[in-house]
Amino acid sequence: MSADDELIEPAPELVVLNEQTQELVVGEADTGTRLDAFLAKTFPKYSRMQLRRIIGAGGVRVNDQGTKVAHKLQPGNRVSIFLPPMPSAGPNPENIPLDILYEDEVMLAINKPPAMVVHPSRGHWSGTLTSALAFHFDQLSTAGGAHRPGIVHRLDRDTSGVMVVAKTDTCHYALAEQFAARTTEKEYLAITAGVPDRDRDMIEQPIGIHPYQREKMAIRSNHETSREATTFYEVQERLRGFGILKLLPKTGRTHQIRVHLSHIGSPVLCDRLYGGRAEIRRGELSGDLREQDLVLNRQALHARRIRFLHPETKEMLEIEAPIPADIQHAIDTLRELRQR
Repeated sequence: MSADDELIEPAPELVVLNEQTQELVVGEADTGTRLDAFLAKTFPKYSRMQLRRIIGAGGVRVNDQGTKVAHKLQPGNRVSIFLPPMPSAGPNPENIPLDILYEDEVMLAINKPPAMVVHPSRGHWSGTLTSALAFHFDQLSTAGGAHRPGIVHRLDRDTSGVMVVAKTDTCHYALAEQFAARTTEKEYLAITAGVPDRDRDMIEQPIGIHPYQREKMAIRSNHETSREATTFYEVQERLRGFGILKLLPKTGRTHQIRVHLSHIGSPVLCDRLYGGRAEIRRGELSGDLREQDLVLNRQALHARRIRFLHPETKEMLEIEAPIPADIQHAIDTLRELRQR
């Protein structure tokens, strides 16, 4: 639910658990009220049919238990609901090729290329992943809102790699629950400018909105926008001033890996926002500035692997995206020129 959504009076006690999940406590006045009627009264901007679909897809729980539309509520019941953004016009379908790593009836995983925005936003109304998905698939989940069909999580524009997409709302809610519970395992590969002193470590620093640069996040303690953030890293190679790192983020904050690596003095290579440069050329690595061949011109961050329970089969599913050609070229060049 967005911040400007209003509640009608009298309203039950409301607790915002996260951006889209909310919890309500049933009062005496709603004794015996059907669940769908209770939610329709509390969230008048959503139709009864929309709320019934959310209940049917598993997006509503009473006292942490799955429930049905006609469930009769009692005082003290805790009702949690995952509310998608209000429906609006969706993305325009565009015939953009997709690299599909996995697909079945309820979900798929794609290898997102760099320079692709996940969903429409200011300045990026076309060429998005959601436009490509809308063209290639007739069925995608609606739980994330009309502008984000199928999207359970996202990657930054210039980060490549594996992304999971839901075809059904039931699958979407089940995957979102795993992300929220931090039971998914995500592995990233990064090239860094500078190498951490330690071979492996856990970075535990809260992240919030940057105090004066709107597009950035920052390490911020005790600020209203700050949220805990944890990233484990392991240095796989040291290449004279550069590093190849494996990263396992335990939380999923905006720009988390990029902010954390910059904080320890080893920003992602070619990260314009947090590393101060957007490209690197061969001469800067070889010492011969006449060599102007481009080595890399986007942030060297790749979502390499994701591991989670399949929402229907309950089997552990692991999906890997191969290292893209541009990052592999940068690694090969560093090994050639900066190997000790």
